[in-house]
Amino acid sequence: MFMENQNQLCNFDIVTLKRNNMTTLKVGDTAPNFESVDEKGNAVKLSDYAGKKLVLFFYPKASTPGCTAEACDLRDNYQTFLAKGYDVLGVSADSAKRQQNFIDKNELPFPLLADEDKEVINAFGVWGPKKFMGREYDGIHRTTFVIDEKGVIEDVITKVKTKEHANQILSK
Repeated sequence: MFMENQNQLCNFDIVTLKRNNMTTLKVGDTAPNFESVDEKGNAVKLSDYAGKKLVLFFYPKASTPGCTAEACDLRDNYQTFLAKGYDVLGVSADSAKRQQNFIDKNELPFPLLADEDKEVINAFGVWGPKKFMGREYDGIHRTTFVIDEKGVIEDVITKVKTKEHANQILSK
């Protein structure tokens, strides 16, 4: 009986730790510094965006319906983002090749990080347990961070509306 309860406790602790790994970043926090590679293999760092506002959006998987809707909504409003002083950068754990295919297929005008080692994903705390069709697994939680010119988080959007995401960002 004791061992059974101890195992349940250990499993609970692991689940709790995973759940607590979700983003604790909030408005006013300094965005974590990062360096990763984009779809072309170019190094991209947060410091590359110093002096600019940045929309940093994390999405689960390139070329899936929700991720395509989100990226295309941002694409369709890209000129508005630029006019308001924002750059746009997407991040998923997909390979550079898959990211490039996603860009080509949907004519995306912004770079996508191929964060296969999940360093950026983990730094922003968007990797964790998810449920889909009754199955629980670990994955990227669709989250967007709006970062100001000084690297400070202006907004964190965790309830992303994929078809209206640009409006969620720009209406604040």
